[in-house]
Amino acid sequence: MSTDIEKAPEALQQLVADSDTGGRKPTGLTAGIVFAASLLWALFQFWYASPLPFELGFGILNDTEARAIHLAFALFLAFLAWPAFKGSPRRYVPVADWVLALLAAFAGAYIMLFYAELATRPGQPNTVDIAVAFAGLVLLLEATRRAVGWPMAALATIFLAYCLLGPWLPEVLAHKGASVNRLLSHMWLTTEGVYGIALGVSAGTIFVYVLFGALLDRAGGGNYMMQVSFAALGHLRGGPAKVAVVSSALNGMISGSSVSNVVSGGIFTIPLMKKAGYGGVKAGAIETMSSVNGQIMPPVMGAAAFLMVEYVGIPYSDIVKHAFLPATLSYIGLLYIVHLEALKLGMNPIVNAEPKPWRVRIMRNLIGIAGSIAVVCALYYLLQGIDAVLGAAAPYATAAVVVGLYLFSIFQAARSPDLPDDIDVDNPKPLQTWPTVRAGLHYLMPIGVLIWCLMVEEMSPALSAFWAVVVLVVLMATQRPLIEMFRGQRSEGAWTSGLRSVVDGFNDGSRNMIGIGVATATAGIIVGAITLTGLGLRMTEFVEFVAQGNVMAMLLFIAFVCLVLGLGVPTTANYVLVATLMAPVVVELGAQSGLIIPLIAVHLFVFYYGIMGDITPPVGLATFAAAAISGEDSIKTGIQGSVYALRTVILPFIWIFNPQLLLINVHTTGELIRVVLACTLATLVFAAVTMNWFRVKNRWWEALALAVAVVLLFRPDFFMDRLHPEYRDVPAAQVFDVARDRPSNDRVVMVIKGTTIEGDDVTKTVALQLGEAGPDGRKRLMDAGLQLVPLGDTVQIGAIKFGTAAAKSGFEQGWDVSAIKVPTDRPTPHWFYLPALLLVALVWWSQGRRLPATHRASA
Repeated sequence: MSTDIEKAPEALQQLVADSDTGGRKPTGLTAGIVFAASLLWALFQFWYASPLPFELGFGILNDTEARAIHLAFALFLAFLAWPAFKGSPRRYVPVADWVLALLAAFAGAYIMLFYAELATRPGQPNTVDIAVAFAGLVLLLEATRRAVGWPMAALATIFLAYCLLGPWLPEVLAHKGASVNRLLSHMWLTTEGVYGIALGVSAGTIFVYVLFGALLDRAGGGNYMMQVSFAALGHLRGGPAKVAVVSSALNGMISGSSVSNVVSGGIFTIPLMKKAGYGGVKAGAIETMSSVNGQIMPPVMGAAAFLMVEYVGIPYSDIVKHAFLPATLSYIGLLYIVHLEALKLGMNPIVNAEPKPWRVRIMRNLIGIAGSIAVVCALYYLLQGIDAVLGAAAPYATAAVVVGLYLFSIFQAARSPDLPDDIDVDNPKPLQTWPTVRAGLHYLMPIGVLIWCLMVEEMSPALSAFWAVVVLVVLMATQRPLIEMFRGQRSEGAWTSGLRSVVDGFNDGSRNMIGIGVATATAGIIVGAITLTGLGLRMTEFVEFVAQGNVMAMLLFIAFVCLVLGLGVPTTANYVLVATLMAPVVVELGAQSGLIIPLIAVHLFVFYYGIMGDITPPVGLATFAAAAISGEDSIKTGIQGSVYALRTVILPFIWIFNPQLLLINVHTTGELIRVVLACTLATLVFAAVTMNWFRVKNRWWEALALAVAVVLLFRPDFFMDRLHPEYRDVPAAQVFDVARDRPSNDRVVMVIKGTTIEGDDVTKTVALQLGEAGPDGRKRLMDAGLQLVPLGDTVQIGAIKFGTAAAKSGFEQGWDVSAIKVPTDRPTPHWFYLPALLLVALVWWSQGRRLPATHRASA
């Protein structure tokens, strides 16, 4: 976070700059130009995300034009902000870099500047087009080398070479090749390459979310979350580590940078953890794991999550819903791990808070939780009632409610002491939880607006972030003057300071986006090479050969590829590459094995393993940052972090085979509660197994019993499937009746068979997600994009609507539906939770007998 990073030592600030914003710090006129360009870029993106162009009929841009402007800014700033080499000047921009920046900006904007002319000669570029495309690709690769790292630039270069050298490659990789003109045109003058989906998501969505995070941090939101975490947890056993976990989870919701998260929180939490007794290696590993996992924490996940909207074809609100439970489990598991470490090391709290009876603590917590839920529910029904009663006037009434809530929260902040700017590492002082929470309630307003727009109003991700940024800008400009007004004070510069923080926040957002913009453009090269050469089809054959039809072997191979790529390629590019090549393969081969794997499950699998590259040695940048703060060896810190990461590593494998972990096929409230509680307990027990400690050190049979309990809790369906099948087959001719009878948002499972392009006879099991319930099964299937044609006793797949759920579910036009699978009336697999609970209780009781009487209560 920018404001906390400024408190870090200069070497750490430089590490964050080299990773996220550019290591060059020019002065004078050059600094002013860079600042102005960054501000102009942020203002352009803010305008593009807003509804104003359509309301005013001015400044409306199509997707291609917006992507071109986005790339032009990113390339221009990349050459000014990142030096070419370690020995290049840091305090000024050489003339050569100015020339490269201007040329790169022109090449990036070329497709917009000459849009009309290019449209008149599709596929027939002239000499100038080819020259600009060639220069643009070379400059993009150089900008990538500087801002993202040489591994990604090298990877993109390999894919370009693959396009040109197709006829001379081994048979398994050979293709007919592409001419230089066709390659350059495909990559730079169409939306199939650089200007593809990845850059479009960067321009249309990612930027405004990065801007939101930068502004919230400038407003003081990052420090507020740190202080609240310290107030609630700092006085506990292992408190500093728990503060690191919770504050990183909260900060991770607004920042996608692992390195800056490590530095902003780690400069306080790592020394405190060392003081508490964790040691430098474990302290660095805990902070690294806490910060890296911020990318998986909704509602604002890492940049790759926004790409899933395009690749999977579901709303971002659904992605948030699917990702919420695994992310929460990951943080709960890490919180329990640091607690077990504190127990093993016999730690005592480093902050002496006023002791309170446990009954009082429990009652206060229950009142706080119940009160928060009551307030949220009251606001929800109030706003829904306003929308239902007032109709077209509802937005004005809703705005009045938001203003009223803001003034109330500011009034509460004025009545509370100001939050400390940081945590006193040498002599930490306890904080009262409620006064600390009350002092910054207004920081929750923009986050609440974002969640409301995303999840309730179901606005687009970009428009939701726009309104959240609007609220945030108002907050930043007015919070200090209003607090002073409520306190009866007045100081010079209150308004000026707020407006300056807004401007600085816009600058921060642009600087944080340079690397992402360049990375997504370069990822377009890789995707363009795949579409130009048909590499995706070859990858299907290759992965099938490697896995030999075994889904688990295939998943292990993909996880290995993600980890290797993660050593040198950022999460976003890692996700784009592996998801483009591998995700359809997993779904396809799973279907051929009779396993229905939701597409979102595969994409989240790739996403999770992509972020592990920030942890795993030898090239985990977040680990380097943590090791620099702790003063310990980065390799040892990375290895320890990898051990802590095991609870995150297993989750993707579980949801592939049990999608209920992603809240898929959870139909009732009771089922939802059982799944959440069982998965939470499984995460805690798995942490106890990996740490070899539950209440005391585990005996071998106790570890085995806990491991069995983990399997029963995470995969109850595995055991129930052995006793009773989940589905029974009915004739294909009944498909319309089955579709009619399925509940809302349920699915129809079909077995289809046909002949592939290669002439192979294939049978697949596929599932089609339906919408709202209705009396006409045929219409429900059509609404999902699938047309079926009855032919006597058989049913053939007719048209498949492009971009619909059917198109993404593996249906093949012209194939036959051989059977429909309908759920059986078997008992719920959740009955297997009972033996799991008995095993956990047995181990708890067994270890309790070995626990010293003086420690039983505290453990």
